[in-house]
Amino acid sequence: MSTATVERTAPAPRTTKVHDPIPMSRIVGVEVSKMFNTRSGFWLLASVGILSTIATIATVLFVPDDEISYDGFAAAVGFPMSVVLPMIAILSVTSEWSQRSGLTTFTLVPDRGRVIRAKLLATLGIGAASIAVAFSVGAIGNVVGSAIAGVDTTWDITLGNAALIFVADALGMLMGFTLGILIRSSPGAIVGYFVYALVLPAAFGTLAAFQDWFADRQGWIDFNFASTRLYEGDMVAKDWSQLAVSGTFWLLIPMAIGLFAVTRSEVK
Repeated sequence: MSTATVERTAPAPRTTKVHDPIPMSRIVGVEVSKMFNTRSGFWLLASVGILSTIATIATVLFVPDDEISYDGFAAAVGFPMSVVLPMIAILSVTSEWSQRSGLTTFTLVPDRGRVIRAKLLATLGIGAASIAVAFSVGAIGNVVGSAIAGVDTTWDITLGNAALIFVADALGMLMGFTLGILIRSSPGAIVGYFVYALVLPAAFGTLAAFQDWFADRQGWIDFNFASTRLYEGDMVAKDWSQLAVSGTFWLLIPMAIGLFAVTRSEVK
């Protein structure tokens, strides 16, 4: 009996095609578009222009003619911005969980850190554009209001003051962003922000009014109080130190905890 010898050839090695990672610019662009593609997101962003216009018109109508200035318009426009911009930051994060789109997002981009960085960049970009719109509307109102009142147009905000206002609004957005990654629920994060922005300042202000020891140290403890000084435009070295110390405890440490939780939490 003869035995047939069958020669076996080794299978060809499999080649795995390695795709280039998705560019960060594309991820940021997607995150920006996600801010507009819902009714709530669209109208929240549209409210930046709407509220700026309403505040400007109200300033023209009710402010005495001899007090019309660009600073007054900026203050009027700045109040609604301090509320709307943090809401935009919160929803940019919590929408992944409230709308249950996180599973799709983190499947397409498994590196959650890149997604969160893209959300942060998109949020700050939208914030910068919103502040620019608000300043522009205020400038138009200043020119028109001065013409109606028959007084000289007063430009009493320097570029340095404008930069400090932008920093203050950016810190507010970062606080909203931090609450978003910590709580990851739109209602919970929004309530948390209003507690931070309205309840705590009232509590700290009352304590400072009755306790001299706290009044001298409020800037080191109350981040909201320390950041509000940015709107006044006369920051000194002590003010910056207080902002850095209070911001570490109220902003940086919670943000680090939130980022750690986001990268390890279960997405459903």
